[in-house]
Amino acid sequence: MFSMERENLLQNFEDNWVTDRGAWFAGERVVLRGKDLLNGLFDQSWMSIWLFSITGRLLTEEQVEFWSRMWVICASFPEPRLWNNRVAALTGTARSTAALAIGAATAVSEAKTYGRQADVGAYIFITQVKGLIDSGASLGEILQKQVKNKHEVPMGFGRPIISVDERIPPVRRLAEEFGVKDGEHYKLALGIDRWFVENRYRLRLNVGGISAALAADAGFSVREYNMIATVAFSAGMIACYGDAVSKPTGSFFPLRCERVNYEGTCSRKWEN
Repeated sequence: MFSMERENLLQNFEDNWVTDRGAWFAGERVVLRGKDLLNGLFDQSWMSIWLFSITGRLLTEEQVEFWSRMWVICASFPEPRLWNNRVAALTGTARSTAALAIGAATAVSEAKTYGRQADVGAYIFITQVKGLIDSGASLGEILQKQVKNKHEVPMGFGRPIISVDERIPPVRRLAEEFGVKDGEHYKLALGIDRWFVENRYRLRLNVGGISAALAADAGFSVREYNMIATVAFSAGMIACYGDAVSKPTGSFFPLRCERVNYEGTCSRKWEN
């Protein structure tokens, strides 16, 4: 049944939305989190506004630059064979719009193996490990329980196809350059990576793990980090879309029927 409590709740929201995020005052001004967007924030970069919209904090130019360059390293691959980029390219080869290409490719980027679910999982794993260590557990016993008893690959470690992530060295150089290499979560992520190497596991730190650690050290909550990363793949997506839309329609990775290893029902004729 539709409860009276639920009805009262909805009545409170009918024609009414209370928010501290902002509003448009037609012909007058735009307010974003209590600040005048057109006059008070006009000198901010788009990345700064993106972060401010999510966190409510105006980060320093250095912090904004750091995260902007993180996404350059981590997520701007113009590789059409990658899952989400393939969707963008298919949209282009079908002659659909760039907006639909980015929208569809972003939607499939919620994937658990390589996308937003992996980001959230890596953040939760690293922060939980830190919490257990702060409570007196040793790193070794935590990880042994994780990989031996649970038989689980911890998010932020391991990688499909190959074990080494080529993005780790440039991210480490970036962390060094911006002076964030001493963060507790960041050092923990590197410590976990060393433990896996020393104990001969093929689970190496991937860019999702090191990025989640840096996000935790930056003070982003897991929800904020998830929202911040939502558009991170867009530069690679749009490159793949633009490439495919400039080529003949339907030409993106065509496959001849005889190459399909079909094991279903044999060919048959319709009966009258």
